[in-house]
Amino acid sequence: MNHSELSDTSPEIEKLRIERIRQMPPWKRLYLAGQMIQTVRLLNLSGLRSRYPNATEGELKRRLADLWLGPELAERVYGPLPEGKTDHGT
Repeated sequence: MNHSELSDTSPEIEKLRIERIRQMPPWKRLYLAGQMIQTVRLLNLSGLRSRYPNATEGELKRRLADLWLGPELAERVYGPLPEGKTDHGT
């Protein structure tokens, strides 16, 4: 399955959108990328809150690191999840 099969945007509009992005100054493209990253972060945290309703903010951020970095690197960087915590929310 390719991008056009997943998108509800016509190819002509998608081309125009990409051209507009290319014409933006670099600072604006970086700003938009930062906004997208922040949105993804908030969506990830929202999903984690649903899966782990009793988790502290610290635990949620640690679990977010698992999502973004992978469990091995997240543990090396931030340490293990709190004692007794597993991927199943126990």
